Amino acid sequence: MSAVAHPSEPSGAPDRWTPRLVLSLASIVLLLEMLTVSYIMVSVALPQIEAHFQTTQGAWMLTSYLLVGAVATPLLGKLADMYGKRKILLICIAVSAVGSAITAAAPTYGLMVAGRALAGTLTPCVFIAYSLIRDVFPAKTIALSVSIVTTGLGLVAIPAPFLTGWCLDHFGFRGIFWFFAIATAVFGLLILFTTDESSLRLRSRMDFLGAALLGLGIAGVLIAVSFGPTWGWASGSTLVYLFGGIAFMIAWLVSVRLLPEPLLDPRILRQRSIVLITVSASAAYGLSTLYTVLMPMMTMPPRSTGLGYGFGVSAKAYAIFQAPQGGMIVVGGAIVGILVGRNVRPRTLMATGMALTVVGFLLTSLLHDNKALLICFAVITGTGLGFAYATVPNLLIEAVSPQLQATTSSFANTFQTISSAAMPVVVFAVLNNSYIAPIPKSLTGGAILYTNSGFQVAFQIGAVVAAVGAIAALLLPRKIKQLQAEAATVAAGEDESGATSVVLGH
Repeated sequence: MSAVAHPSEPSGAPDRWTPRLVLSLASIVLLLEMLTVSYIMVSVALPQIEAHFQTTQGAWMLTSYLLVGAVATPLLGKLADMYGKRKILLICIAVSAVGSAITAAAPTYGLMVAGRALAGTLTPCVFIAYSLIRDVFPAKTIALSVSIVTTGLGLVAIPAPFLTGWCLDHFGFRGIFWFFAIATAVFGLLILFTTDESSLRLRSRMDFLGAALLGLGIAGVLIAVSFGPTWGWASGSTLVYLFGGIAFMIAWLVSVRLLPEPLLDPRILRQRSIVLITVSASAAYGLSTLYTVLMPMMTMPPRSTGLGYGFGVSAKAYAIFQAPQGGMIVVGGAIVGILVGRNVRPRTLMATGMALTVVGFLLTSLLHDNKALLICFAVITGTGLGFAYATVPNLLIEAVSPQLQATTSSFANTFQTISSAAMPVVVFAVLNNSYIAPIPKSLTGGAILYTNSGFQVAFQIGAVVAAVGAIAALLLPRKIKQLQAEAATVAAGEDESGATSVVLGH
């Protein structure tokens, strides 16, 4: 049982905007912007990183970051509820800043990936920050604050390529990670001095065993898939990681049935609607990461390679492809907000968004040698992903009772992040296995290039995943009342201290 002690609002607490409150919100927004800008900046820098370290495993710069975030999110979220949201938020920020510094100074690619994994502790900051805003901001400012934070996470995609180009031009790829380290630390200090601690506390148990088993299981399988083309699919190393990872995941599934408060409650998986929503959401988030990684690698090589793709654009010039996609994600989300307010079903909007993403990925796979067309396809893809992003919370609101929103959102968010970590690894395993271009590294500056057919296959894989997400959305039940009745049984009571307890029923 988890008990929650209700906070008492400090006497004399402001009920309106103050300069300190504005600075607090700005600090939180800027911190969370680092998540979105991180994916974009690292993706644009990947060709340089791969060339410098002579590796085909560039996807791990994103995967390690996201994988740690996926496993750490439910764990750190619960720690935040138990010991203070600001305290855990600041610890996550400090660890992430140290991880970025390690990545910036790393002499080997392995150490660089390890640093990125540590930096992944920034991922749980999103959910901790939302909870902190809810707990310590004046009630009249919460809705606007959350809206500003949510909108900001999409808008940063527009200037990100320009910032990336400036860092790469002046400091090389290491400059990007020094920027992450310094900016994260600065925003953390601002939060320390401007944001109050929440007085709300949760009494609960920590599932460190479950976190370790899930993390090791996913990492083992992804390492096997990623390095299989290099080691050989039947080699001992590949099989050890593959079957070892599977064994750890089976052990995790066993543990969630035996532990009183597991990392992720498996009973949620019994709800058909939650499973289908999670499938659609995971497809959308995984595809967003895949698109962010593939596009720079396809547009930045020079035409002189003769591979049938590439425009020789610089990191700054890449903005002509990134900005339309990022901007349309924001526009797509705004359209969803308007349509849901006019009683358009979220199920329909999710299916529409994933269908647009199918179209965007398919067209990109077939026609990627024309800048204007690629920009148009980026607009289509961004609109589809914007629809999907904004529809997920609306679907969860329909599918479960208010008492289970946090539990279910944590479950869905974990699998969204796992999908984002896994999809680039799977696609690049396919590319590295069969589609490396036969061009001497001496002519490419050490960079790894792929054949034109390789990019066609990569985007077609994305289109298939988007189609699965669309089908899952269409399979969602139509009747909202039945969904709410089937979601879970919630019992509320008072413990000895008078705190309200919420228990997920069997």
